[in-house]
Amino acid sequence: MISTEEIKTLREETGLSIMECRKALEEAGGDKDQAIALLKKRGAEIAQKKSGRNLGAGVVIAYIHSGETVGVMLELLCETDFVAKNPEFKSVAKDIAMHIAAMNPIDVTLLLEQPFIKDAGQKIGDLINNAVQKFGERTEIGRFVRFSIS
Repeated sequence: MISTEEIKTLREETGLSIMECRKALEEAGGDKDQAIALLKKRGAEIAQKKSGRNLGAGVVIAYIHSGETVGVMLELLCETDFVAKNPEFKSVAKDIAMHIAAMNPIDVTLLLEQPFIKDAGQKIGDLINNAVQKFGERTEIGRFVRFSIS
């Protein structure tokens, strides 16, 4: 039997629904690491299913690194403005922009394969898949540009 505390801990760590976390923990026999792996796999599968949907909304986020010598503008796309206005969606965009400022990827394909600076156990592509799973909408990085003084 999976405890409420285990579900709560996994939910806090992943940001996914209680139901998704409970199902993953049950399938994994209570093993949190295995449950996280299952959730990542499901996220990728869900993202693939939604890949044909129209991207009609999104946000443009600007991130200026401390010292004001590096800045990034990022376009993160989704299906509806309901999701685009969600503070958690905007937070994902800001995290990706911060990553771009730090790691200077040359294009979106390379960016998606880079380990996330805040959590090397995740790639940027995993962040996108988690957003798809969390918000229930196709989510993609549109464009980005990085400016640097040096």
